[in-house]
Amino acid sequence: MIPLPQVQGDSFFVGWQNKKKEKLMDYRLFYAEGSASDGVRVILEEIGMAYELIQSTIDRGKPRPPEQLGINPNGWIPVLMYGDHGIYECAAITIFLCDRHPEANLAPKLNEPKRGLYLQTLVYFSNSVQTAFQTNYYPERFADTQADEISAQRRGIRRLFETWKVIDDQIGDNEWVLGESFSAVDIYLFMLTTWLKTSRGHPTTDEFPNVKRIADAAMSRPSTQLVYSEWIAERKRQNTLNLN
Repeated sequence: MIPLPQVQGDSFFVGWQNKKKEKLMDYRLFYAEGSASDGVRVILEEIGMAYELIQSTIDRGKPRPPEQLGINPNGWIPVLMYGDHGIYECAAITIFLCDRHPEANLAPKLNEPKRGLYLQTLVYFSNSVQTAFQTNYYPERFADTQADEISAQRRGIRRLFETWKVIDDQIGDNEWVLGESFSAVDIYLFMLTTWLKTSRGHPTTDEFPNVKRIADAAMSRPSTQLVYSEWIAERKRQNTLNLN
């Protein structure tokens, strides 16, 4: 049974293991729903460690917790705290957690042949697919003038088609992204697919059948169902409306 989050001011103490609130959490995650922190939270659930959610925001016009800014002065999330230390960048946090908890079997070991593909795909997700999303969602970061922002947005859309095609071809007939075994890469893939919006001209996963197959499989896992419950409910609602 997955315990429901217990409200503690602006934080939530959560985790699959039945641990007392008074015990120091293994991790603290600066978090905002709909951001890359969702993917990190799924990994924490898969690992089974207790963690605290600290509410933050992706709205750069709103204040962020000072401790978050102390680790990542860019103001972005996720930021993961472990003891007195912190780390940011979703791909870096993913690698860090998987290496720290090898018993969860979410990544190939250092000497395994698939290790290179695992690292390559995570970095491609971070550097190429996420950058395509950012170019479309935040064109002001990539354009010198406001007049150029529309062009940047269009380039972001083109790059989404291009980068997802690369991933779809890479997957091929594999059961999961890396082959026969589920991994953190599949969680990352699912997270990225939740950012696709046809209203912005983005492709749908229907255009990339291998991506869709793995995203659907990753969505069925209990950890994903817990973290993305609201997104999944809204997706079902939209699908029902489209059928009517």
